[in-house]
Amino acid sequence: MRSILVAGLDVGSTSTRVVIGECAREFQRPALKVLGVGRTPTSGVRKDAVTDLERATDSVRAAVQEAELMAGMRVDRVYVGVSGAHVNVNRSVGVVAVAAEEIVPRDVERVHKVAQAVALPLDRELLHAIPQDYLVDHQRGITDPVGMTGTRLETDLCLVTGCSTAVRNIIRAVEKAGYKVQKTVLEPLASARSVLAEDEKELGVAMIDIGGATTGLIVYYEGRLRDLEVLPFGGATITSDLIRGLSIPFAEAKRIKERHGAAHARMVNPTEVIEVPGVNGRRRKVARRFVASLMEERLEHMFLRINRRLHGSFSQELLGAGIVITGGVALTPGIVDLARKCLAAPVRVGIPREGLSGLLDVVSGPGFSTAAGLALHGADHFMDTGEGASTVASGMVTRVGAWLKEFF
Repeated sequence: MRSILVAGLDVGSTSTRVVIGECAREFQRPALKVLGVGRTPTSGVRKDAVTDLERATDSVRAAVQEAELMAGMRVDRVYVGVSGAHVNVNRSVGVVAVAAEEIVPRDVERVHKVAQAVALPLDRELLHAIPQDYLVDHQRGITDPVGMTGTRLETDLCLVTGCSTAVRNIIRAVEKAGYKVQKTVLEPLASARSVLAEDEKELGVAMIDIGGATTGLIVYYEGRLRDLEVLPFGGATITSDLIRGLSIPFAEAKRIKERHGAAHARMVNPTEVIEVPGVNGRRRKVARRFVASLMEERLEHMFLRINRRLHGSFSQELLGAGIVITGGVALTPGIVDLARKCLAAPVRVGIPREGLSGLLDVVSGPGFSTAAGLALHGADHFMDTGEGASTVASGMVTRVGAWLKEFF
C-alpha cells in the first residue's frame, strides 16, 4: 500500500501550523484527507520575517513532528506559506502573434513569458504569475484560449514578488529542520483555496485574510482572480494598541486579546473587569469594556481602510457571494457584525472545508485556513503533475537523510 502525502506549513508571527493529508480526488477535483495537524507558538519570527534562525527552525520542527505523530507517518517535504509587508503585487501585460490557424499551448506559454519579462531588483524574486484575463483579437473574458482562432493573443498577469532574503530565510529554517521546501505559496492564495467554494468565486467574492503582521485581500469574479493586495496591518496591530493602551508587555496583551477580546464594546458587560500586570509585580484591574473599545477602534479602522481599497478598484455590486473573513483574528467575538457595518456587505467567517475530509474537527478554525490551503495546493500540484508529494510505503517514509540527521 502506498500513500501519497502532502504537508502545508504556515510559519506565522505568533503560531506555526502544519496540516498533513493524503491526496485524493473528489468529483474530478483534487481533495485532501486530513491525517495530522500540528501547532506550536512561533519563536524567532517577527512580522513574518525570520529574526532568529535557530529558534525558527525549532518551531518548524516541533510543529511538523506533532503533525507527523498524529498522522502516524512522516513527510520529507512541505509547501510553505509566504507573507509579510515585503510582498508586492503588480500587473503586467503580454502580447504575442499567433502564426498557426488556432492557438496552441505553446502560444499561451509564450505570452506568459512575455508578460513576465519585467526587470526585478536583485533583492526580489517572483513568487506567482497568475493569469487574470486572456484576449484574442481584443476580445476579453476568455478563460482558456487554447483551440481558438485568432492572430493576436494577449494576457493580463498578476505578478507577486517577495524579498529574496525574507523568502530564503524561511526556506533555510525549514531545511535546517530536516524538510525540503517543495514550493512557496502566498498565504492569502492558500487560504482562499481552503475557504472559498467554486460557486462563490463564480458569483463574486472578496476574502480578507487577517494574519499576524499583514492582511491579504483577494477578489474573485467569474471564477478568476480579479484583485490581490497585501495590506501592512494585522493581528499584531491590535496587540500593539493593547500594549500602549494598557501599558502591559506583549505576551500579556496577546493573552488578553485572545481570552477577553471583543470587536464591540457594547457587547461587554460594563461591570466586568480583568486583571493586568501593574508596577512592582502588582496586579491591577481594568474594565473589559475598555479593552473591547481599543480593539473595536482598531478593527473599525482596518475594515474602513479595506473598504476603501476594495471598492476603489472593484464594484461592490459584483460581490454576489459577499465577503469572507479568515485568519486567527476572525475568532474575535462580534467581528462579523462590525465588518458588516464597515463594509456594507454580507460577511461570514471562513473556515477550512473546501476539498477536505478526514480529521475536519481539528482544522475547523479560521487559524488553520492557510496551512490547510497549502496542503490542498500540494494536492492540486500532485494531481496535475504527479510530483511534489511524499510517498509512504508500508508505514515507512523515504526521508532517510533527515532521519539520519536526528541521530548524527
